Amino acid sequence: MGDQNPDTAVDDVDVATAWEGLTSKPRAQLVDVRTRAEWTYVGIPDLGPVGKRAVLVEWQTFPDQSVDLRFAERLAGELKALGVQLEDDLFFICRSGSRSMAAAMVMAEAGYRRCHNVASGFEGPLDDKRHRGTVGGWKATGLPWLQG
Repeated sequence: MGDQNPDTAVDDVDVATAWEGLTSKPRAQLVDVRTRAEWTYVGIPDLGPVGKRAVLVEWQTFPDQSVDLRFAERLAGELKALGVQLEDDLFFICRSGSRSMAAAMVMAEAGYRRCHNVASGFEGPLDDKRHRGTVGGWKATGLPWLQG
């Protein structure tokens, strides 16, 4: 990480590590930054088995794909309402790990000290047939999810 500020560092974690953190840490949260269309048509992580729900805040709007300039403010409001503290673990997820890393970095800059990027995302990478959801990510790993 070189000279990166350790207070704003974001690490990559796999879905199993995210699930373990969500299960074992009462105030840990999963933040799904995909679009409403993705939540509706692809599905959302189901945290019901651990007594939680995913926090759904779009990083980019659909269909124009522009970054929501109020993302940090909107997410901070959601987290505050849930009683989340700056030192609680936040696991960020998107389709395959890119948007969630950007979102996690913004929240780390905003003062949240334990931001983690779920590197393989909800659907994971493309397989050899160019389909997602079969070789990695939340769904392919068999973690609980709901169809919107």
